[in-house]
Amino acid sequence: MKLTHNKMLITGGASGIGFGLARQFMQEGNTVIVCGRREEALHRAAAALPGLITHSCDLAVAGEREALFAWIAAEHGDLNVLVNNAGMQNWMHPTDKDFYARAESEIAINIEAPIHLISLFLGMPSLTTILNVTSGLSFVPLTKVPVYSATKAFFHSYTLSLRHLLQARGIEVIEVIPPALNTDLGGKGLHDHAPPVGEFIDAVFAQLREGKSELTFGFSEAVSRAGQDVLQPVFARMNPGQ
Repeated sequence: MKLTHNKMLITGGASGIGFGLARQFMQEGNTVIVCGRREEALHRAAAALPGLITHSCDLAVAGEREALFAWIAAEHGDLNVLVNNAGMQNWMHPTDKDFYARAESEIAINIEAPIHLISLFLGMPSLTTILNVTSGLSFVPLTKVPVYSATKAFFHSYTLSLRHLLQARGIEVIEVIPPALNTDLGGKGLHDHAPPVGEFIDAVFAQLREGKSELTFGFSEAVSRAGQDVLQPVFARMNPGQ
């Protein structure tokens, strides 16, 4: 992936990993558009990053995804990079009364939205690169977030297929595989112990400069390369008896 002179959309780009990616890509000389549901977060992001283009959109709604694409196609027809970063993480148990409703929300954001957006943006002749943000939990689940872990495993598998299927069109597919980071994903304070986003972003861009297609850091680097002999003990440590 070339690191400069791109025009890109980063979903969920007003905070967390998405904002970190937006800031670094802008520093590299790219035009960056971010979308998200929270207007206040979009305003804060735009104030922090002059030149950032923001767009309000609820990616859980198919019609809003289609409207987002129509706006991009009309106003930014030279967009060449799609970054599927938006995600939802619920800490919950299958016996919770609202489990299924919350699971539906996670599936809509973590699976339906990126698959739909990829299908839409493949209609843009200018598209050259897709970055999909998955998770270290794609390889070994954390049972406190059972649906999130499963959606990321799905998205990891889909990304592998997508990379193969789009080779003939010359579209590069890159997987960004973060570990737990100090963000508000899942709720404020849940990841305060985790490494800062900035360290992860630095590692991601170092790997992009090396031409890698799977970008990892710390825990996610270890589990993405491990076999079941390693992953099973990791699972046991992560998920002690409930």
